[in-house]
Amino acid sequence: MDKKTIHVIGAGLAGSEAAWQIAQRGINVVLYEMRGKKTTPAHSTDKFAELVCSNSLRSDDKEYNAVGLMHEELRQAGSLIMEMADLHKVPAGGALAVDREGFSEAVTEKLKNHPLIKIVNDEITELPDASLENVIIATGPLTSDKLAESIKTEIGGQSLSFYDAIAPVVYKESIDFEKAWYQSRYDKGDKFDYINCPMTKDEYNQFIDNLLESEKAEFHEWENAEFFEGCLPIEVMASRGRETLTFGPMKPVGLTNPHDPENKPYAIVQLRQDNKQDTLRNIVGFQTKMKYGEQKRILRMIPGLENVEFARLGGIHRNTFIKSPVLLDKELRLKTKNHIRFAGQITGCEGYVESASTGFLAGYFASCEALGIEAKLPADTTALGAMLKHITIEAEDESYQPMNINFGIFPTIAFTITENGKRKKLKGRDRKLAYTTRALNDIKEWLNNL
Repeated sequence: MDKKTIHVIGAGLAGSEAAWQIAQRGINVVLYEMRGKKTTPAHSTDKFAELVCSNSLRSDDKEYNAVGLMHEELRQAGSLIMEMADLHKVPAGGALAVDREGFSEAVTEKLKNHPLIKIVNDEITELPDASLENVIIATGPLTSDKLAESIKTEIGGQSLSFYDAIAPVVYKESIDFEKAWYQSRYDKGDKFDYINCPMTKDEYNQFIDNLLESEKAEFHEWENAEFFEGCLPIEVMASRGRETLTFGPMKPVGLTNPHDPENKPYAIVQLRQDNKQDTLRNIVGFQTKMKYGEQKRILRMIPGLENVEFARLGGIHRNTFIKSPVLLDKELRLKTKNHIRFAGQITGCEGYVESASTGFLAGYFASCEALGIEAKLPADTTALGAMLKHITIEAEDESYQPMNINFGIFPTIAFTITENGKRKKLKGRDRKLAYTTRALNDIKEWLNNL
């Protein structure tokens, strides 16, 4: 391959986005993906950009939510992941959820049919040497053991691991609608976006008792790893206090049970559409490390799910990430081997859209290097820039943990200036709108100057 060829290892969300951005800039790409030849503990297909934990890319609100803002920035930047997500979205209230299978197949076809992208189904077991002049490692949190060991050797063991959990998926036709009903919380979106299963206080407490006493999956050699706080198994949440789930995925607010409108449920379990045909429903927030038999027994205690059939049970998988603030430069290059960039969850960004954003940036930076032009960093006032700065510069080295995009990592906007020249403190929605307004102006300027 010529010197302008860029090699991308891993065809998850980050790798797929990186490969697309590079090819769209007229540069040859070799995209390596081991699935099809070797499986992982969490994936079930050999398709690119497979969504493992959930089918939701979370909030799509670009005015008041940092995730929705990142969606919009990526859309404006020509993101493949966002384009395919929009084409394959399913109803989910204010969230952007997708038909997993249709989304993944569409990303795979776009990449396979691009004339500048060559697909290689093989496992890369070592960090590439300098003979491959421009490489992006986007192997995700499920990096194969051999490559992970090679990375650890290079970075002096500066890597960490934690556990991530997967929520169960059920067949909608097996849900009992004599007890369950359709409604989005606070009636956002279409009423059919979510199915709700109510619990009385006694039912909830019985459920919690069984949850806490259930048999759990064992961790073996990774048993000292920690869970990511944004994706805790329900048993772990329940162990922090009996009422924890009623303030989390089982909160009863914003919903009214039409079967018994006079009595407010003590807790509610929601199920979100998981595919375009709406034959599958994902149990929202019910990531679990329970053994399979226990999952079936305990989840069937939920009113409306007594006879439910499972399309997929929940599970646990290991996530690996590096200490990016120590190891990577501002363009995501490994400081000790600057022909290699990292992108995706292996950098310590957490979440689907966050992974795609670092893939986008790695693809852009690598393209600039191949073309011999100077890369321009997005302003840290944007979601793209704030995420990049967090994982490469600003996070605390010793306490570095995976992070979703949030307004807490943006430069602060504390006040605005009124018409009479006085300062006015910004709070709540006004402050969030100030963040997103500034970000969308700045991302537009960055894109115009690329």
